[in-house]
Amino acid sequence: MVDVTRKPMDGTGVTIMVVLCVFLGLHQVVIKMAAPDMAPVLQIALRSGLSALLIALLIAWRREGFTLRDGTLLPGLLVGTAFSVEFMFVAEGLRFTTASHMSVFLYTAPIFTSLTLHRFLPAERLHRHQWIGIGLAFCGIVAAFAGGILDSGFNARLLHGDILALLGGIFWASTTVLIRCTRLADAPATKTLLYQLVAAFVLLLGYAVGTGQTKFSPTPLAWGSVLFQGIVITFAVYLVWFSILRRYNASQLSVYLFLAPLFGVSFGVLLLHESIDIFFAVGAILVLAGLTLVSKPTLSRRNAA
Repeated sequence: MVDVTRKPMDGTGVTIMVVLCVFLGLHQVVIKMAAPDMAPVLQIALRSGLSALLIALLIAWRREGFTLRDGTLLPGLLVGTAFSVEFMFVAEGLRFTTASHMSVFLYTAPIFTSLTLHRFLPAERLHRHQWIGIGLAFCGIVAAFAGGILDSGFNARLLHGDILALLGGIFWASTTVLIRCTRLADAPATKTLLYQLVAAFVLLLGYAVGTGQTKFSPTPLAWGSVLFQGIVITFAVYLVWFSILRRYNASQLSVYLFLAPLFGVSFGVLLLHESIDIFFAVGAILVLAGLTLVSKPTLSRRNAA
């Protein structure tokens, strides 16, 4: 049944989504920029702790309450662990690959989400056009990887980082599947996010200590990156996203969300002076085209004709 309270995209919705995607596109770029002063994994651990504190304060201010006796503890721990592993791959991947590559490979997550939900949930069966989208995205991934494999110097470092980025996308998908298929599906979004952020703070901080990635220079760029991520990305953007999900058609919103990797690539080139080879450019176009098809649960009769 269609939720009639959700309206189609209008000028306000498009503007909000573009602004959100600009910030999301800056995410990996900012981490990469601050990496010489603070290890990416330490940045993500600290920003997760900051965001967890802000979410906890929001829950208290809204008087939402928080209990561990509602059956969400185990799935919450699982989701928190998967979320932490995702960002471990993001942090480690950014040490080897570019922010542009990370932006595209990380956003392959909806492909793996759709494939998994197709297997386990009858209501999430894929349509023909979505299988076409998955095929396009797969070809795009192969093309993008080809740049590192066929490069005259065989850029093993870049290829290693790209694989870590893709693994990050797979674990992003796993968090979505776990939320969709467990008690967390009916839990408040703030509670689900709090599980993820607390786990990421604890596990990634432990990983940073265990791997010796705790040294940093307390520069304005380093602290600015942590504050930007903690306040803007994993707190404010999250709140705005779930707010507009209540107002607009979700399938239309998801299409606009794929502007984020485009902005990520653009900011990587403009701010970090990253180069884009023809393999990656073609691959990115195929991936984004495929993701657009996958994100559409149905096509109208006119479009299907």
